[in-house]
Amino acid sequence: MRIVFLHPNYKSGGAEIAGNWPPAWVAYLTGALRVAGYDDIVFIDAMTNNLSEDVVRAQLKELRPDVVATTSITPSIYAAERLLEIAREEVPNAVRVLGGIHATFMFKQVLSEAPWVDVIVRGEGEEIVVELMNAIRDGKWPESRRDIKGLAFLDGDEIVATAAAPTIKNVDAIKPDWDILEWEKYIYIPLNCRVAIPNMARGCPFTCSFCSQWKFWRDYRIRDPKLVVDEIEELVTKHQVGFFILADEEPTINRKKFIAFCQELIDRGLPDKVKWGINTRVTDILRDEELLPFYRKAGLVHISLGTEAAAQLKLDQFNKETRVEDNKRAIQLLREADILTEAQFIVGLDNETPETLEETFQMAWDWQPDLANWAMYTPWPFTPLFQELHNKVEVFDYSRYNFVNPIMKPEAMDRAELLDRVMNNYRRFYMRKALFHYPWRGTGFRRRYLLGCLKAFLKAGVGRTFYDLGKNNYWGPQSKDKVKFEFDMTRQPAQAQIDDWVSNADKAAQAAAKRKSKDASFKMPTEGGASEVKVCGGGDQQLEDAR
Repeated sequence: MRIVFLHPNYKSGGAEIAGNWPPAWVAYLTGALRVAGYDDIVFIDAMTNNLSEDVVRAQLKELRPDVVATTSITPSIYAAERLLEIAREEVPNAVRVLGGIHATFMFKQVLSEAPWVDVIVRGEGEEIVVELMNAIRDGKWPESRRDIKGLAFLDGDEIVATAAAPTIKNVDAIKPDWDILEWEKYIYIPLNCRVAIPNMARGCPFTCSFCSQWKFWRDYRIRDPKLVVDEIEELVTKHQVGFFILADEEPTINRKKFIAFCQELIDRGLPDKVKWGINTRVTDILRDEELLPFYRKAGLVHISLGTEAAAQLKLDQFNKETRVEDNKRAIQLLREADILTEAQFIVGLDNETPETLEETFQMAWDWQPDLANWAMYTPWPFTPLFQELHNKVEVFDYSRYNFVNPIMKPEAMDRAELLDRVMNNYRRFYMRKALFHYPWRGTGFRRRYLLGCLKAFLKAGVGRTFYDLGKNNYWGPQSKDKVKFEFDMTRQPAQAQIDDWVSNADKAAQAAAKRKSKDASFKMPTEGGASEVKVCGGGDQQLEDAR
């Protein structure tokens, strides 16, 4: 049985300005399939190779697969749906499979707008995909589809979702198939080397209101650090990877295992061969102040901090559980440990003003991170914050839900002014850094890395790919009156999806009322006062066990 995996061709001028990122999802899925005995697997990376629809069409026609599978984050959903539509046209007998976070939570929308999708894999995919492929191979598809957990599909006019599959309990058994990727094509521009995105843990115990990862992965699980380093050593020695970013939402959560991971890298001499970066929380940096030099010794050179906002009010709205002054202190500690810092700001909510945007710039310059990123708030339609703001969401063109387009319109300014002021923050920050910091501050690796980052920004700027500026017709302050976002306003939520949102909102309201009633009659005593226990550190909206 031949299985073809496709990676959608989608770019937004966001993270990809730093290079071509390897689609790790396919390595984890094909790894599970190879363990299960499947060996006729082909991967087509339409994004990295910038393949046209006609090229994909020709390759599918030549390969004649039994299964065509793809994945999608929210902004690439239409590209993924289109790939499966092409598969229906060229290889109509192949089973068409879609996975990923958007389809997991928005399966009613997807099946309503793309009925040619045969089946959606909901949630963590490795075990579900193996069971699905077994059913197809054994001739039990589609008769047995209601018996497989973690699926959604159309049965006539009925949208069916089977019970959620359990999460993978033995994460140490996960063995990605890194050979499936064409490694010479995945280059990290700042260091001009091959880049990988391995995974040490799954899930996140925190429940930031704008995020959905904690809902998708559900319970938090971490792999044996030695096995993860085995994987990294293979990436370095076999595939010549020179830089990696841990895909974890926050790899420092489990302090003991993160320390063991770093020690294992040191013991094997890997920091001399590969450098790496992570995303983490400010609170973990403050907690690990004395360990930061040790982390740097292990090869950790870049930390992206979820500072998120300059104003405490926004931090509270995001459920970040941090204080503004903590952000400044964390960046100072990382600088002293010679670890490059990237401060992340979320802007563009309905209450954004020119003054708050200026505040984020002044804070960023005061904190002095090495890099700063202003990401437009994107109202993922499956997050708690969306439920609070959904009445103010006007744009449902999900292809523009990419952190660089202003989906929300602030009350105090229009979208063009919002984009212009965000670009003004970028211009001022990086011009000052380029003139007075990057070429003169530090020597050796730090200097080379920062100049490499500047090169990536300049390359994207000249090519008009940064922040989708070319598509939005933005050429600087003088052009803000000519900006055209051209959202596809014909894209609207399907009725089935609206009903689902209403149902979830009702459930959330009922749960909140129930908790409030319980709190009124009983308070759990703690040192700091009452404590409310929720799943996964505060959330109550993870993937349901049944629909």
